[in-house]
Order: sequence, then structure tokens, then C-alpha cells
Amino acid sequence: MTLDRILAAFPKMSALVIGDICLDRWCTYDPALAEPSRETGLPRVAVTSTEVTPGAGGTVASNLAALGVGRVEVLGVMGGDGFGVDLCAALDARGIGSGRLLGVPGLQTFTYTKLINARTGVEDLPRLDIVNARPLEPSVERPLLDSIQSAVDDFDVILIADQAETGAGGAITPAVRELLTDLAFAYADKVFFADSRNRIEQFRRVIVKPNQQEAETACQKLFGRIDYVALRKCLDSRLLLVTHGPRGVLLVDDAGERWVETRAAGNPVDICGAGDSFSAGAAMALAVTGSPDEAARFGNLVAGVTIMKKGTGTASPEELLAAG
Repeated sequence: MTLDRILAAFPKMSALVIGDICLDRWCTYDPALAEPSRETGLPRVAVTSTEVTPGAGGTVASNLAALGVGRVEVLGVMGGDGFGVDLCAALDARGIGSGRLLGVPGLQTFTYTKLINARTGVEDLPRLDIVNARPLEPSVERPLLDSIQSAVDDFDVILIADQAETGAGGAITPAVRELLTDLAFAYADKVFFADSRNRIEQFRRVIVKPNQQEAETACQKLFGRIDYVALRKCLDSRLLLVTHGPRGVLLVDDAGERWVETRAAGNPVDICGAGDSFSAGAAMALAVTGSPDEAARFGNLVAGVTIMKKGTGTASPEELLAAG
């Protein structure tokens, strides 16, 4: 299917991102203003401007919206704090529905604060992450499960963002994974597309998209060797896509293993968020074409545009047509 026909189908479609929806705070600081604190004697980090964007699963959602998908919503949990307010505002500004985010008093909103040197434009200080490290309370998990159960009927594509790097505290709990396994089986006509930083081996029956490191780690955990065919079989997945950065994507399905190469990108500006942009593009293209190869090629194209932008960039249909 041609690129313009794939893109033309997106406005008629809907996508839901389930999981860890984060707030990214891009804080520019001026090192010339780093005078010591009178109270502690420690030098201050003097932030002179702040920009906020949706992060983690929110980056996936931003890419879906930029691609022209007709309806994009997110589903997860956030804190009853100011960062939660900022997150909803950032989502709403991009036309992404935030009404299915469950606000939880006393919970912290998953937030990354990145410190950018005003002189160099480089992120050169440690990032400040606000995370949750304890399992979700049953009083939070139960409404989350009910919301997922009731939402799936309304969407063509369901993307799962298991982005929490803590052992617990993320929105994709064991019970959520079990429910998604059941829903993927019950709704075999829909695309369920999962990405996980630390737990890809725990998903079942959904399409899985780890990067090379994540896939190799999962294989070592399960088998003590690198075996992508065995990994796909163990996960009972109809399709495994292992991204390899500039080398492209290794597809594993009933036809076996094969490479879908990507174009060389010269000097990428920022590879942050490339996996999220690939996921958004590949999942939508798979829903439109039914072809894993076309999905991988389209995902590669989207990622190729976004890595030429600073931060977690997105790709518009016009940019993709020009790049294609």
C-alpha cells in the first residue's frame, strides 16, 4: 500500500495508549546564576524557563496525534498534584483525550525533569525523576482494570506503554497484563501493541516491540540464550518486532525471521523517543495494511523523521510524504 493511502486512513481511526503516561519537564538553567544558597552553601540550579510535554506513553500518544489519527486517548493513573494538572494540559493542547487518566490523591505523577544548560543547549546535569515504587493500591487498580475493560470496544488500536523502571508502581500491573492478555484474545481483530522497558517477557498474546537490548535481556531471563523465535513462541505473540536502531527491525512471525532495513540517517539530532515514534507508526500501519513488513517500514520512516529533531519529536503526514 502506498504511503499516502496509509496516511489517508488514519483520520478515520482511533487509538488508545494504556499504561505509564508521564510528564516531561524541560528546564533550561543558567550556570551564571548558580550562586550558593545562603542556607546550605550548595550552589543552586537556576532554572530560567520550563517547557512541559507528555512523556513515556504520552510520547506515543503525541506521535499518534501528529500522524493525524482521528481520535487519540490515554488511560492510566496520575497524581492529584500540580504535575498531574500540567500533564492533562499538555495532552489537551495536542488534542489527546486525558479523561481516562485516573487522578489519585496522595500519588505522585510520574515526571521526568531534564536540566538543559542555557549556554550549550545540552542536558548536562542529573535528571530528576518522580516515580512510584510501591504497588498500586487495590482501590486504584480496580477502577483502572474496569476502565480498560470498558474502553477497548471504542478503539481500533491499543498501545501498551510499560515504561516504569521501578519493580512496582507502574500502571501495567500483573493484573493489568493478565486482563490485556484476555482482551487481545477476545478482540483478535484489533491491534494490541506492547512496548516494555524491563518486562517484555511477561506479556502474552499481544504484539511485542522490544529493542535489541530489551529482547536479548528477555531471552537470557527465559532461556539463557538469544533466541527470538523461541521468545515469540513463549509470548504466544503473532508478531515480534525487535528494533536495532540504524540497522532497522528484525521481524519474527509465522514466516520466520527477516530484516526490514531503515535508511541511514546521517547525523541524528536526538534519538530520545525514537522507539515511541516507531511504535505509534508501526501499530497504526499494521492496523491499516495488515502487513508486518509495511508496518515496520512505516515505523522506520516515522522514527527517521523524529530523530532529526531535538527532544521527543513527532512526524507529520507532510514530513513523512517528503521523506518517503
